[in-house]
Amino acid sequence: MAAIRNFLLTASVASVAVASSGGTLKSCLKYALPDIGSVAFPGDLFYQAVDVNRYNLNIHVTPAAVTFPTSSQQVAAVVKCAADNGYPVQAKSGGHSYGNYGLGGTDGAVVVDLKHLQQFSMDSTTWVATIGSGTLLGDVTQRLHNAGGRVMSHGTCPQVGSGGHFTIGGLGPTSRQFGAALDHIVEAEVVLANSSIVTASDTQNQDIFFAIKGAASGFGIVTEFKVRTEPEPGMAVKYEYTLKVGSTEERASLFKKWQAYVSDPNLTRKLASTLTLLDDSMVITGTFFGTEEEYNALDIGSQWPGVNGSAIVFQDWLGLVGNWAEEAVLQLGGGVPSNFYSKSTAWTPSNLMDSGTIDRMFEYIDSADKGTLAWFVLFDFQGGYTNDIPTDATAYVHRDVLVWLQSYSINLLGSVTQTQINFLDQLNTLVTNDKAPYSAYPGYVDPLMANGPEAYWGSNLARLQQIKEEIDPKNVFRNPQSPSPAN
Repeated sequence: MAAIRNFLLTASVASVAVASSGGTLKSCLKYALPDIGSVAFPGDLFYQAVDVNRYNLNIHVTPAAVTFPTSSQQVAAVVKCAADNGYPVQAKSGGHSYGNYGLGGTDGAVVVDLKHLQQFSMDSTTWVATIGSGTLLGDVTQRLHNAGGRVMSHGTCPQVGSGGHFTIGGLGPTSRQFGAALDHIVEAEVVLANSSIVTASDTQNQDIFFAIKGAASGFGIVTEFKVRTEPEPGMAVKYEYTLKVGSTEERASLFKKWQAYVSDPNLTRKLASTLTLLDDSMVITGTFFGTEEEYNALDIGSQWPGVNGSAIVFQDWLGLVGNWAEEAVLQLGGGVPSNFYSKSTAWTPSNLMDSGTIDRMFEYIDSADKGTLAWFVLFDFQGGYTNDIPTDATAYVHRDVLVWLQSYSINLLGSVTQTQINFLDQLNTLVTNDKAPYSAYPGYVDPLMANGPEAYWGSNLARLQQIKEEIDPKNVFRNPQSPSPAN
């Protein structure tokens, strides 16, 4: 840890032109970002609707300012203005935090909107791509394709921003083969709380590199990534099996068969699978990265007889990604702001739900008052490459997870009700047998969860708090559930 402090005291960092620290936040930011439209404040026309633009309408938050820097140097200038005037800072890339944490999560933060950081290049020798942290996932896919038919793992919603997604986890259909998005990062440019601009990698500023790969929002603002890429998969088969309605027993039986199938340690990493529970159906979807003949050899349909199935063969990568994007739109509105509540939890191969717990889960789901018809529960199959990485290699700690649960409750008519919250809370309690702290995915934050940091970062939390003490002791980069300094 001392090495970090010494580095910060002696390193040559980019100069930052800002107003004197004695100035107000407003005058400081206007001096740092002189271009028209580069900073907005409460009271400005359309401030909430355009500049703030909350994703979760159920969580009201008013930032002290929203800034739109165009370079790492301007990001650093904004951080200095905020820190000198005692304001917390949070970065916003795509703005899809379930707790509006990119807006601070509570009133009074300085928001650094990264949308102008769109730089991209590809080293055709190493196939390492340089990506600006304001790039949306849809643009990441297209630019990697145009630069030599390359890919990296990430989620399927094209409007999600890379700045948050790459640094919190970044799971997607190819993660079993290539890892999470953060596993692709080989180097990052980071603005720290003292407004210095540093490079972090496995060989320099290793503690910072550890922290940004899973918990970046509490440690700095990544302005640029260098990521390893893979060749685009060739053919792929997109499959879907649907059980319409079905009795409680039939639904539980199908879930047990799916869980048994995906928990086979010998199952190919080319297969991705998700089971979705809806009000009137149960759907198993996924992608097999290979030929139609290879897919047919798996004989997936025989695993759940009597369930209607279909498959689509994709010859090109962009066609497959476009299909995933269409599905994302049908789930949580595809990036459209709404009033919703969400929770997550996970299972490892050693603590999967037993038969009795699965039965109780479906009995509860079929009988509980949900408070809305707009709800769904996803069970995402992970494992594979994501399990190959040691737990303490990155801040992202969930290296033994085989299945993630994501539950959602949406109110299309107004604020989320307590009935909706109770439905998801009690579901989590039931499926985990009330064992706290739960494991929770840090990309699906639950602002109402009391033990958030423990659930998100587990055994890595203590190290994160020590790093925080070294590089951000005044807790400049913070949201309601980010790691706090050790002291």
